[in-house]
Amino acid sequence: MLETYFPVLLHVIVAVGFASSASIANIVLGRAGKRNAAKDSVYECGMVAEGGQPRFSVKFYLVAMLFILFDIEIIFMYPWAVVYQDFIARVGTTILWSMLSFVLILLFGYVYAIRKGALDWTR
Repeated sequence: MLETYFPVLLHVIVAVGFASSASIANIVLGRAGKRNAAKDSVYECGMVAEGGQPRFSVKFYLVAMLFILFDIEIIFMYPWAVVYQDFIARVGTTILWSMLSFVLILLFGYVYAIRKGALDWTR
């Protein structure tokens, strides 16, 4: 049984080792520079910044999160659609009901977002 999990264990060890070494290198090498007001100021093509960073509306981020949510839904549905016929022959309609429940949960979230006005740009 250990032979089957050895590649996963090795992958986890390499990932943790890389993350740890990158964090330690950042701590050790990042302290070399001194911070001052000129380094912390906004750089805009050699000009002095006026007014600072423009603020984005929260609706921009809500629409971006909804896009990512439904994009991930399509990512999950594509492999399901590819193997659908094979699973129907072996397992039955369980695969259909599981995908319908997944889509129904996402549909409730979509209706909730519309009712809250997440996609209404005029408000």
